[in-house]
Amino acid sequence: MLADLRDAFRQLRKAPAFATTAIITLALGIGATTAIFTLVHQVMLKSLPVAKPEELWRIGDEVRCCNWGGYTQGDDGNFSLFSWEMYKNFREHTPEFSDLAALQAGNAPLGVRRAGSQGQADTRNGEYVSGNFFRTFGVQPWIGRLMMDADDQESAPPVAVMSFHVWQEKYGSDRSVVGAVYQINGHPFTVIGVAPPGFYGAKLSGGDMPDFWLPLTTELLIDGATSRLKRPNGNFLDLIGRVRPGVDPKSLEAKLKVEFHDWLASHVADMDPGEKQLWQQQTLHLISGGAGVTDMRNQYQDGLKLLLIAAGCVLLVACGNLANLMLARGLKDRAQTSIRMALGASRRRLVRKALVESVVLAIIGGIAGIVVAYGGTKLILFLAFNEGNPNNYVPVSAAPSIPVLLFTLAISVLTGILFGVAPAWMTSHANPVEALRGANRSVGGGRSWAQKSLIIGQAAMSVILLSTAALMARSLRNLEHQNFGFETEGRYIAQINPMLGNYKPEQLEPLFRRIDDRLKQIPGVRMVAPALYAPMSGDSWNDGIRVQGQPEPGAKEDTGAGWARVMPGFFETLGAPMVLGRSIAEEDTATTRKVAVVNEAFAKRFFKKENPVGQHFGIDRIKYAGTFEIVGVVRDMRYMTYDYKKPVRPMFWVPEAQTVEYDDPAFKSGETWSHYLYNIVIWAPGDPPGMEERVRKALISVDPDLVLYGVDSYKDVLSRDFQQENMIATLTMLFGGLGLILAAVGLYGVMAYTVEQRTSEIGVRMALGADRGHVVRMILGNAFTQIGIGLALGIPAAIGAGKLMKDQLFGVKPWDPVMIASAVLLLTLAALLASLIPARRAASVEPMVALRSE
Repeated sequence: MLADLRDAFRQLRKAPAFATTAIITLALGIGATTAIFTLVHQVMLKSLPVAKPEELWRIGDEVRCCNWGGYTQGDDGNFSLFSWEMYKNFREHTPEFSDLAALQAGNAPLGVRRAGSQGQADTRNGEYVSGNFFRTFGVQPWIGRLMMDADDQESAPPVAVMSFHVWQEKYGSDRSVVGAVYQINGHPFTVIGVAPPGFYGAKLSGGDMPDFWLPLTTELLIDGATSRLKRPNGNFLDLIGRVRPGVDPKSLEAKLKVEFHDWLASHVADMDPGEKQLWQQQTLHLISGGAGVTDMRNQYQDGLKLLLIAAGCVLLVACGNLANLMLARGLKDRAQTSIRMALGASRRRLVRKALVESVVLAIIGGIAGIVVAYGGTKLILFLAFNEGNPNNYVPVSAAPSIPVLLFTLAISVLTGILFGVAPAWMTSHANPVEALRGANRSVGGGRSWAQKSLIIGQAAMSVILLSTAALMARSLRNLEHQNFGFETEGRYIAQINPMLGNYKPEQLEPLFRRIDDRLKQIPGVRMVAPALYAPMSGDSWNDGIRVQGQPEPGAKEDTGAGWARVMPGFFETLGAPMVLGRSIAEEDTATTRKVAVVNEAFAKRFFKKENPVGQHFGIDRIKYAGTFEIVGVVRDMRYMTYDYKKPVRPMFWVPEAQTVEYDDPAFKSGETWSHYLYNIVIWAPGDPPGMEERVRKALISVDPDLVLYGVDSYKDVLSRDFQQENMIATLTMLFGGLGLILAAVGLYGVMAYTVEQRTSEIGVRMALGADRGHVVRMILGNAFTQIGIGLALGIPAAIGAGKLMKDQLFGVKPWDPVMIASAVLLLTLAALLASLIPARRAASVEPMVALRSE
């Protein structure tokens, strides 16, 4: 083996052009595959960075965000979010858990500044967790101490734990932060410690990772009247626990279901009529919690699987190239090989020699591929998470880990064997007699079948890659240019958070009117309209609808509708046309009747063919059915950033100036919370420069404590909304282009080698009267015969691949003829360019020179 290794390195040194080409080709193929596997490992395969993650189990098997009110959950009654009261009930009655922790399903927006500082508050993400959160995961502090049960009491002084990332990046690893008091949303909190590096909590997501962890009971302090903590049906917590050794998870799940139903039974009196019909059908599941709450896995797994397959196809094309190069070398040296066999070398010895050389090449290419993989992973992380948001922290590293390095080693060895098998097989079947007969005289079709098969396979694979890339590019374009139901040109969204300024509810409408007036004074701004949430900003509120004059709907009937609270001029600012009636106007005040504007989907769903204007409806309870009077119908707008293939769902809008006086505490809390508007829609035709800076100065003049996250054009908003789709489309196009180049290089190499081997044959043909055109047509015909067979195999495979990825497509058919034709045309042009040079070289052969060479 050592002799074979020495010989392999000697052969590579003697052929630097061949070695360089092979290593670069392998580095691209292995690097692309390793880059995708790096993300697959960290997002889909890795456990939480905590002690003994295999002992962790999660109650609830779905990822939901961020609030779910009521005693029923989901169409299938599968609970995955829980209330504080329900959590305490599980913790008290389930000793099978050595610890059971709760964490907020969403995040708490925080305004943070050190006590005594006069600067603007730093916007951060918070997460409410139970006092035993860190103990459950076996996490030790980096400095200071971590939260304990005693900190999670209503009477305890407010404390916070800082993440290592924020401590390092924002506070420069300053140890004095421990013990210091910080104003968080206007309330004094003492930072008691810093979490260890690498610990990001119990949930990996693509954004909004926690910068501070706060005790659950401080939710009462920060959220005040809008708090969910004391509401038994206010579900906003994920539950993860550490199960004691020897406990059977199936038996524990059965016990949890009994506890769950006993708790629900104790709240039947509080349920609405629909919940009373369904509560006994509610259930929950216990699943392995070693990976935590798998938010990012659920979001990215389909895309990563698709990219891993695409990268594998690129690697196969690269293997085809290398196999062809090795075949060419093997056929060129077959006389030498025949002499070796004539001198006594065994077939096993020759096969081993060929395989050792190919594996050495593959390992060198794999080492170079790690560098490519590192750069590729950083590119993917930028495309997936950081585009337009450089401060977004996602705890996914581009650096290769031990499992990734082992994967690279394995894929390198496998690749070396894969592209070395054909040359080794050809080598082992060399005939010693050929050494005496002059094996270089000509090459018949039978001898080049392996090379032709590889070219056919590369062509087929390239069609699949190019077709997939074209489908994803068209899908992304369709997503970004669909009819959203409103105008995006010249529109901006400013993100604010009045809750960080400790405004009282009665201060909000005057505040938004001052904001409205002040922003309209900015040169170029035509209209302004604050809103709870703007279209495509990523959220809306949701409730069940009850229509006056109609009976209580069935328990399983879908009555849900999204809604948002807005200021007058909202629809005009967006350029969303009214279909019937009028929009929300200045005359809709606190003293006038409660009004609402609904969309077309709402009118069709709840009023069929009736005129909805003048009709009344309310939310969730039949006693509230007369709350709002419909004064207008607006065209359907795409509001949410998901379910693009589904029709726009029912939605309504109500004025900021009006407040409904509910007699139910939960409804009162939601009503108060809904008046804190988070978005300001700005219409500034012509896109005047410096919009964010001007808006920031205007808001400071209204109130220096008003927190502004940023101002984005709708172009940037939509770009972020489709970031995952953009990543997948960009990478599939990159892989498609790479596969095309590799296939073209492979075809060029085979054609060039074929011309060289057939030099004497071409000389004889030309001596017998064949002209240059005939020779060119012969070489091109040979190339396009292989490409044609590859297309015949690749087109049906491309259609099949499109069908497999149909869930990733929007507005384009998996068998789109234009996309497939584009892929075929690209491959045909590349093949023409790759084979034209060898064809012209063949046509320039001088017959006498060719014959003398024999």
